[in-house]
Amino acid sequence: MSNAEPKSGAWHKRLYSFCSMENRVALESMHRSDHSRFRQAHDFVPDFSKAERRTRIVIGITAVMMVLEITVGLFSHSMALLADGWHMSTHVTAFLITAVAYYLARRHASNVRFSFGTGKIGVLGGFASAVVLAVVALLMAGESVRRLFAPLTIHFNEAIGIACLGLAVNLGCAFLLKDDHHSEGHSHGSAHQHDLNLRAAYLHVLADAFTSVLAIVALSGGKFFGWAWLDPVVGVVGSGVVFSWAYTLLRDTSGILLDRTPPSSDLPEEIRRAVESDGDSLVTDLHVWQVGTGKFAAIVSIVAHQPKSSDEYRELLRGHRELAHLTIETQHCREHEPIS
Repeated sequence: MSNAEPKSGAWHKRLYSFCSMENRVALESMHRSDHSRFRQAHDFVPDFSKAERRTRIVIGITAVMMVLEITVGLFSHSMALLADGWHMSTHVTAFLITAVAYYLARRHASNVRFSFGTGKIGVLGGFASAVVLAVVALLMAGESVRRLFAPLTIHFNEAIGIACLGLAVNLGCAFLLKDDHHSEGHSHGSAHQHDLNLRAAYLHVLADAFTSVLAIVALSGGKFFGWAWLDPVVGVVGSGVVFSWAYTLLRDTSGILLDRTPPSSDLPEEIRRAVESDGDSLVTDLHVWQVGTGKFAAIVSIVAHQPKSSDEYRELLRGHRELAHLTIETQHCREHEPIS
């Protein structure tokens, strides 16, 4: 017999000494009953296996392209190839962050130490990728400004060829990473209905494809019209657009990580409206936050002269399938105590 058993037995004896025979029978019956229907699951992460497979494919394609550009650039002494190869290495890093986030979210999905599941691991991956994207945009801007004042000789034919090849690769990767997932239930802000981890990877290839298009336009202008200044100017414009994408992703992911109620979500108002529809119940405290892709948790404190049961309040909110975890606290207001 273990050391814990005597303590447990003593506790039961003390408890039983204060219970009537009927209560003892009820207590024993409760301990033997199946309570699984009263427990809530905390795995709010949908099946991202398809997105994870696509990300791995994109990592392979991008890594091969990166190694090819760096190798050919070293042998041909082409700075354009080397620069684009090292630039692509930042995207490989971002894709690895995406893949690792998927793996960790899946591996720890049933780990009870994650109080509200592992849905935010993907959001954290998206945030890290957004930081990388912002750094890339700043480096692009700095290099473009430097070349405005210290222009370099551009090998237009070689650079245009690499830009076209890079554009083709990035368009193919963008097609693979396009998020076609749509969450069920009510819409509470499109930014919070998508996989932000996949969206971060998608923005990386989209940014690279966008800069490739700008590079082709600028290099063509330099080759056919002698507008060498167009290349660094377009680089500055492109870096500004890429940074704005990174900022949007940083804003969306940081809000979720800090448990901020999404500004575009009307879920808190709908919860109040449903609970207070009887004219007696009043929501005195409400917390709503996102725990996964299109999934929310809420803690609702209710005061009423004639409070309903928790099940009755839950029934009022049953239509909100995006509300994955709900905790309800009720308080009884006496007749002489006005509800304000």
